[in-house]
Amino acid sequence: MKPVADHGLVEHSHVGGRDVGIGSHTGRVGSIDPADHPVPTGKEEEWRFTPLRRLRGIHDETPLTGVAGTDFEIEIDAPEVVGTVSLGGAAAESMKGLTGYQPVDRVSARAWACSSEVFLVDVPANTELTEPVRVTVRGLSVENAIATHLVIRVGHHARAQVVVDYVGSATLAENVEIIVGDGATLLYASQHDWAADTVHLSHHRILVGRDATVKHAALTFGGDLVRIVASATYAGTGGDAELLGLYFADAGQHLEHRLLMDHEVANCKSRALYKGALQGKGAHTVWVGDVLIRATGFGTDTYETNRNLLLTEGSRADSVPNLEIETGEIAGAGHASATGRFDDEQLFYFLSRGIPESVARRLVVRGFFGEVLSKIGIESVVEHANDVVERELAITGI
Repeated sequence: MKPVADHGLVEHSHVGGRDVGIGSHTGRVGSIDPADHPVPTGKEEEWRFTPLRRLRGIHDETPLTGVAGTDFEIEIDAPEVVGTVSLGGAAAESMKGLTGYQPVDRVSARAWACSSEVFLVDVPANTELTEPVRVTVRGLSVENAIATHLVIRVGHHARAQVVVDYVGSATLAENVEIIVGDGATLLYASQHDWAADTVHLSHHRILVGRDATVKHAALTFGGDLVRIVASATYAGTGGDAELLGLYFADAGQHLEHRLLMDHEVANCKSRALYKGALQGKGAHTVWVGDVLIRATGFGTDTYETNRNLLLTEGSRADSVPNLEIETGEIAGAGHASATGRFDDEQLFYFLSRGIPESVARRLVVRGFFGEVLSKIGIESVVEHANDVVERELAITGI
């Protein structure tokens, strides 16, 4: 099948070149103290697309005092060989920051300070899991805002799959830290199937070990406002990180994905591929992809792509790819961004062969998402995503 036309496509690559477009990352200072992070006003670059009035104050002073068992539940289903534990007190504090991350905005810092427990999934070294570890975060109330901290640790030369499901209703500020040891492989997927009243802001930090491979997939469908910020950095040469995203926004939803690929270590690779569909008045998606190749990131190989499909009038997709390159000694770097409507040529192709228009439109959307789904590598996640896409298409009768 011919791919969806890349209307508005802006694509270029850099080999031995320099493209400065991020600016703020090199000078940004992290801190676990919320007082070090001013309350966002919406004028800041990192907040300019986010409707702050819909955050229920978790970016300001709203207490993050939701209680486990009353306002939310976290369940972990894993083989016996995998360590799963809820840590409190000094043990919890010792687990925070294992990726080297320190919060870079007020919401993340507040979540860090207010999460009294750390939920740990610990895959031992040299372990090979045949089934995914499943973590379910279930919101029970939107009235009391909650803060959580999840740590996924995969030992060296282990192979694992981890799926995190978000369901129910919540007002949630969250930090997720993912540590992948040397030579290990991790397939990670977060599925955001929230109820329509949920507000969820999350920071995902990925530390990729030497010669380790990570696939991180964010599948975002539910919620009133969901904002996922993912960043990846490397602990040794030969690391390979692939960030994938699939999202489908309905009327009134705001779904925002931001990412930073931080190449400070030489000879590492990164890829990013995010695709989204939008339908209904006021549906809004945001994708901001930042790649920072520092002066020590010799031999970096990176590429990022975002594509959006507008299914109805009244929806809006913002897409901003950025590159900042501090060395000319790289293998390659590039980005592509495209937003458009149905390709009339594709529809005509199907219709001319007797396929009804409603079926043809479904086939186009399935093909559009197929590239992302084929890369995720977790069968149950792919099946669920296909089911959700079918459900979403039924909303507009496509």
